[in-house]
Amino acid sequence: MFDNLSTKLDKAFQTLKGQGNITEINVASTVKEIRRALIDADVNYKVAKTVTDEIKEKALGRDVLVSVSPGQLLTKIVHESLTELMGGSHEELNTTGKPAVILISGLQGSGKTTFTGKLAKYLKAQGKQVLLTACDIYRPAAIDQLKVLGEQVDVEVYAEPENKDAVKIASNAIKHAQANGKSIVIVDTAGRLAVDEQMMNEIADLKKAVNPSETLFVVDAMTGQDAVNTAKAFNDRLDFDGVVLTKLDGDTRGGAAISIRNVVTKPIKFISTGEKMEAIDKFHPERMASRILGMGDVVSLVEKAQQSYDEEEARALNKKIRKNQFDFDDFLSQLEQIKKMGNIKDLVGMIPGMGKAMKGIDIDDDSFKPIEAMIKSMTPKERGTPDIINGNRRKRIAAGSGTSIQQVNNLLKQFGDMRKMMKTMNKMGGGKRGLGALNPFGK
Repeated sequence: MFDNLSTKLDKAFQTLKGQGNITEINVASTVKEIRRALIDADVNYKVAKTVTDEIKEKALGRDVLVSVSPGQLLTKIVHESLTELMGGSHEELNTTGKPAVILISGLQGSGKTTFTGKLAKYLKAQGKQVLLTACDIYRPAAIDQLKVLGEQVDVEVYAEPENKDAVKIASNAIKHAQANGKSIVIVDTAGRLAVDEQMMNEIADLKKAVNPSETLFVVDAMTGQDAVNTAKAFNDRLDFDGVVLTKLDGDTRGGAAISIRNVVTKPIKFISTGEKMEAIDKFHPERMASRILGMGDVVSLVEKAQQSYDEEEARALNKKIRKNQFDFDDFLSQLEQIKKMGNIKDLVGMIPGMGKAMKGIDIDDDSFKPIEAMIKSMTPKERGTPDIINGNRRKRIAAGSGTSIQQVNNLLKQFGDMRKMMKTMNKMGGGKRGLGALNPFGK
């Protein structure tokens, strides 16, 4: 996400590296590079010019402290400006109503239906009783897709395949929700390949009929400036409440995320990365600005970990670590938990400094497959007591997992080193108290 923009901004800041103070000349040169980086990232030209003019004005108006370099100061100013440009602060989803109705709009192919399923899972995890509603009356596959997603996230889907009146379907879904104790109705609407009058009329009628608590516009971030233009066309007619940016895990230049708020004056409420149902995040402008500037996003990483980890399981694991009983079954369980947190490369990018360090290195969930195959090729006794794995056992594990003996040896060595580190930290931290820091749920 934003790899190219991050690299170019970092290059721009290098202009000030080693400079003793901020002058109009060196700031002008740096700001010019920042503007070029933003435009290359498909940020609207007027938006890029306005924000860089503001950055220049702020930079020339500030004194450089002895402990802060000009480059550090300008990075801070750019961080503040990007945060403000993207909305300043996160705005929550409005779920008031009995039931609350969330209307999902967007073009076909933007990831609208997939996001609908993700949002249902997200709200269900908060204890909400959710009903998905299929109101795409033109594409039969859309109804089937929503039903599949509903099964995946264990949420009921209301559909009337033979009914071609979207307003009637949505109205009936709301009645069904009221009769069955559902607190939120999410309405998936029809999309088109381009904005047209029929589409706008239909969704405007739908919004008027169901009076949603929240209307969200879903847009594919990979379409760049076209995403901003489409959002403006929808907002002029629909007056939606918030934006959802999808496919941010792709080769996106990021311009839509940066300039869409400025153009439509509506907040980005969610971002979506990847196809997994867990790949949904609330949009925090300050955190996104940090990620763009290569500072990471530890807060979001911790939040993802807390959502994925069961508190009781975490306490039990903490206890096993303290007793030096961590085994391959526990390790396999931890891999599964990490995969639930979302796209692996995106997670790594949340660690400060790692985004730059991992640039050009391809990391995906398939990276774990050889490790999982090797562990699953072990017997229960071998997983529980890895020390018994001798040469013959290593050959069998390699053959059973389709890997080499060298890979098995590497896994066993790395696992052994990890257990030694846990044991050392246990001793250094005085047992329970020391290891509690490793685990947010440890008591």
